[in-house]
Amino acid sequence: MAPNRKLLYKGDVNRIYDDEYKASQAAKKEKLFIRPSRQRKMKNAKWFGIGMGIDLPFCIILLVLLTIGTIMMFSASYAFAYYTQNDSYYFLIRQLIFVVVGIIAMGVMSFFNYNKLHKIAPLVLGIAYVCLLAVLVLPAGDGGVKRWIPLGMFNIQPSEIAKFAVILFFAHWASKYYDKMQLAKFSVLPGIIVFGSIAMLLFLEPHYSGIVIIGMLTVLMLYIGGMKTKYLLIGGVILGGLVLVLAVTGGLSYAMSRMDGWGQALEYTTEEMWQTTWQTRNSLYAIGSGGLWGLGLGQSRQKYLYLPEPQNDFIFAIVVEELGLIGAAIILLIFALLVWRGITLSLRSKDKFGKLLGIGLTSQIGIQVVLNILVITDWLPNTGISLPFFSYGGSSLIMLLAQMGIVLSISRTANIERQ
Repeated sequence: MAPNRKLLYKGDVNRIYDDEYKASQAAKKEKLFIRPSRQRKMKNAKWFGIGMGIDLPFCIILLVLLTIGTIMMFSASYAFAYYTQNDSYYFLIRQLIFVVVGIIAMGVMSFFNYNKLHKIAPLVLGIAYVCLLAVLVLPAGDGGVKRWIPLGMFNIQPSEIAKFAVILFFAHWASKYYDKMQLAKFSVLPGIIVFGSIAMLLFLEPHYSGIVIIGMLTVLMLYIGGMKTKYLLIGGVILGGLVLVLAVTGGLSYAMSRMDGWGQALEYTTEEMWQTTWQTRNSLYAIGSGGLWGLGLGQSRQKYLYLPEPQNDFIFAIVVEELGLIGAAIILLIFALLVWRGITLSLRSKDKFGKLLGIGLTSQIGIQVVLNILVITDWLPNTGISLPFFSYGGSSLIMLLAQMGIVLSISRTANIERQ
């Protein structure tokens, strides 16, 4: 009896030890993950997740940028709107409608289970192709370009859909074939096919700034998706050679015309160069007039028909003129905080798809901000690159806010402390 009794005691001790160990592990898990029930709820959700907290700092930064951008858009546009539309509030009213629609789209997408986008990524890419093809059969707009699909007061710009489609597709592809992205057929080949076909359609519009942005997004997504660096270098050399051939053969005549006077806005020597560099030159005048502290909100001089359409791509020149170097630096810092916070949230996502998608969507903001600043300061040729949340436009603003809603959806499952 004694040996059996001793074994019984040993079994009781082991059982007690196992119970204590399980309890300690459960306590550690509760301490490590904030509100784990919400984590499980998002994972098990079908299409929408209700009642889960979004990342508040990211949302606040975004709304601050949107508010400042709307105010500055009105300040930059009211004079131009009065002279061209006989209504100083023309652009403001329309922009506010776009803001409301965009915030609604952002709110809806923030509750959307972003993992469902994994399955429909090829479909979204197909929709982008259809829109890019449709715009080519429509009548040309100002300057003979075909970039918009008119829908009454609202115009759809297919290139904005294409930017999102490229980010989504390569996030889907790289997360699905992550272990094979070192192979050329899983990284180089899809990159050439997708980017090459979209670039060809944008070339026919023509929309070269769209090609540049989508090209940069393609490189970014393939690189963070696991593509070898040497493939990117080889691709860059091949692309550079192709551009050189097109330039020599006259295939880039529209692009070359936009490069006339590049870097010479303040050094014009002929009447033709005076006209060609008019917009860039007045942008530099606006930036220089702002000084350190600016002329004051609403006090810009260049917006009075000197700087053409100041509410669009060159709006940041008016921002610098009115708010000065200090105000412009603060706005750029807020943009940097938005990008940093978005990438931080994305890196802490529970899955590769969420990481890649969030980084791509957030990086698009940073890429467009940098390119826009380089254009208005004459470091890049004058091309149509809008400033996110500042420039006037419906399709761009709504798409960007909807994409930020997806980042907020990713933040619901990110392993980050709620604030």
